[in-house]
Amino acid sequence: MKLTHLVKGAAAAAALGLSAVAAQAEYPEKPVNFIVPWPPGDLEDVLTRMIADDFQAEYGVAAAVVNKPGGGGGPFPGAIEVANAAPDGYTVGSFVIGVPVMGQQIDIPPLTPEKFDPLGIFLTYPFVIATSADAPYSTMAELAAHAKGNDVALGHFGDVLTPTQVTKAFAKNAGFEWGSDAAFDALDCNTLASGDADVINTTLRLILPCLDQVKVLVSITDERIPLVPDAPAIGELDASLNIALWNGLFVTKDTPQDVRDKIIAVAEKTMMSDRAQAVAKETGALVYWQNAGDSSARVATDIATMAKIGALLD
Repeated sequence: MKLTHLVKGAAAAAALGLSAVAAQAEYPEKPVNFIVPWPPGDLEDVLTRMIADDFQAEYGVAAAVVNKPGGGGGPFPGAIEVANAAPDGYTVGSFVIGVPVMGQQIDIPPLTPEKFDPLGIFLTYPFVIATSADAPYSTMAELAAHAKGNDVALGHFGDVLTPTQVTKAFAKNAGFEWGSDAAFDALDCNTLASGDADVINTTLRLILPCLDQVKVLVSITDERIPLVPDAPAIGELDASLNIALWNGLFVTKDTPQDVRDKIIAVAEKTMMSDRAQAVAKETGALVYWQNAGDSSARVATDIATMAKIGALLD
């Protein structure tokens, strides 16, 4: 009697174990949400929606982008939702550099200690420093020389953004100060034409309509932008500032590897697709797939770089 119960119990336990393995192997079996901590419409949103569409087509489950715009200096509400989610691959973060690089360092308790692992980085925003075609400088060295004797007004999207921090750090290292600087809601052809700023830190896509009327002095990317191949990347001019504003996919640290692999397989294929590469050609963005190991190393390097920039600007 007791032996029979033991055998039945062992069989039941084995069946439960096999069921658990099978359930895990069947990922995904319910809807997957990709959390974008910004409003709809920008590059990270467009490309993440492509990933979600391909994920749904590949695995036959609903996959959606959920926009969770943040505030208070960073897109943290969306990141906190991912940090608090179960580590099962059903909530995936599509994060700009600020979340994994700065989120756990600026006293946001739900993000401390570090909560995320990258699946891969897939986008570098085409940030540039540009000026009008008739400006008396055509390179960053010439701008630095001019600014030492003249006030030069800088326009940017906000001090907290990595490209703004890099722009101000470059000035420090080059031995000049901006005459003034201000944050703008829009930084485009009209900003320079109206004289609201002498130099703007903006995305290339916003000045593409007037590219023949502006000078792109440098790209704040880690490689040159194909649409403006003559403009050096910032690291070519100052190796200590070799950093870019990027976006990648992240999951919480205990997410199983087989689950990660399924998400990665779709995302990598999506980024290499013709429609994703068309976004790159149209906007100047760099669209690619950087694997998880290289992405982790990049995050670590960027944390060190931002620490140096922060100390420089204090």
